[in-house]
Amino acid sequence: MINFNGTIQDNNSVLNSNNRGFAYGDALFETIKTSYGKILFWEDHYFRLMASMRILRMEIPMHFNMEFLEAEIKSTLEVNGLTDASARVKLTVFRNEGGLYLPETNDISFIIDTKPLDNDFYLISDAPYEVDLFKDYYISPSLLSTLKTNNKALNVVGSIYAKENKLQNCMTLNTNKNVVEALNGNVFVVKGNVIKTAPLSDGCLKGIMRKQLIEIINAIPEYELIEESISAFELQKSDEIFITNAITGIQPVSKYRKKTFTNTISKLLIQKLNVKMRLS
Repeated sequence: MINFNGTIQDNNSVLNSNNRGFAYGDALFETIKTSYGKILFWEDHYFRLMASMRILRMEIPMHFNMEFLEAEIKSTLEVNGLTDASARVKLTVFRNEGGLYLPETNDISFIIDTKPLDNDFYLISDAPYEVDLFKDYYISPSLLSTLKTNNKALNVVGSIYAKENKLQNCMTLNTNKNVVEALNGNVFVVKGNVIKTAPLSDGCLKGIMRKQLIEIINAIPEYELIEESISAFELQKSDEIFITNAITGIQPVSKYRKKTFTNTISKLLIQKLNVKMRLS
């Protein structure tokens, strides 16, 4: 069961060919982890969604506040029997039907759907996780590229490329040939006591987990966090690489081409992330 504009209903009666999210990618989404009914980092998700809607010139309804959406998410969890479990929630907002590229209205609708997750806390996996560069297409750095929209063709094709080449993920590049992010999350590169992640100006997603990790690292005196462009050459020279997103938390990279990596920093940060999760 899904939540469509506040009504719990079957998933088969919502989408049609005139849906602007389907027809033009005129939609935004938030992927959120919940734990026993608690919406993790909800304030950050909410304010990112509101900022993104403003950038896309969507009309934000007066009732579309944190409390309203939180209640709608929780009611969807309840009807799907997920209030006493961990779940993946996808909140999608799309402009209402009408028009071609130029919409007839800026009013919006929303859908909330949920799926169960196996792990209540964020865990570090020791399974092999090999990555390479995806160089078929490039991200054009702009404000739009930092938004979580339905325009994910590069990520889809890149994921197929990774599977075809027996990789677990790929790093994407922008038009300046800098490493921007992974196909499903932001990237952090460790060298000595310096931890680097790409700046938003390079075109990376304004990730919620990226924000949490930046705050955590900045609070550790032994390490220095830098938001700076990452060259492909730096991947080979780094001590550790990890990928972050709201569902997995931290995914260490074990191999990039012929280079293998440790996951010491990832294990340290995952402990601090779980503490922050419990306090959020």
